[in-house]
Amino acid sequence: MKKLIYSTLAVCYLVVTGAMTFNTPSYEIKQGFLIEFKSKDPSGVFKVLKGNVNFDENHLEGSKFNFTIPINSISTGNGMMNKKAQTEEWFYAEKHPEIKYVSHKIEKTKQDSYLVDGTLTIKGVSRNQKVPLKLTKHGNELIFKGDFAINRIDFKVGKKSDAVPDFMNISYTLPVTKK
Repeated sequence: MKKLIYSTLAVCYLVVTGAMTFNTPSYEIKQGFLIEFKSKDPSGVFKVLKGNVNFDENHLEGSKFNFTIPINSISTGNGMMNKKAQTEEWFYAEKHPEIKYVSHKIEKTKQDSYLVDGTLTIKGVSRNQKVPLKLTKHGNELIFKGDFAINRIDFKVGKKSDAVPDFMNISYTLPVTKK
């Protein structure tokens, strides 16, 4: 009977301390973030970013990025182009008002550099997207930066044309602070 009690207590201890050990810190997105898309035409930014960041460089298995970007926050510097981006041909904001990204796995590639593997959903189309990130730390603030490219045709954003390139280069800067 004593063995059963000690075994049960040992298992409970491991479960509780294990749960405490992997409590991944939460961060909130700060002002000053940048989500920029570039090509020969169009180029611009998204002015709104919502989401959650849970990150611990020592416990990447508990880390997660979960973001949404409202389509109506697009800014190309041209009001007519912003309105056209909302149409059914492009982002179809009425039916698909947000771009979403949810990470599934984060791995360290070298000191202060990581590769985030997740699902990117644009215009109702979900695809696996790997996003590189470089981490800079300043006290309770973290800054994630990176660049990657996506093929807009894969997400049915616009039609293939000579005027608009298929690949859009995405650059981001994401400052976050511990909650």
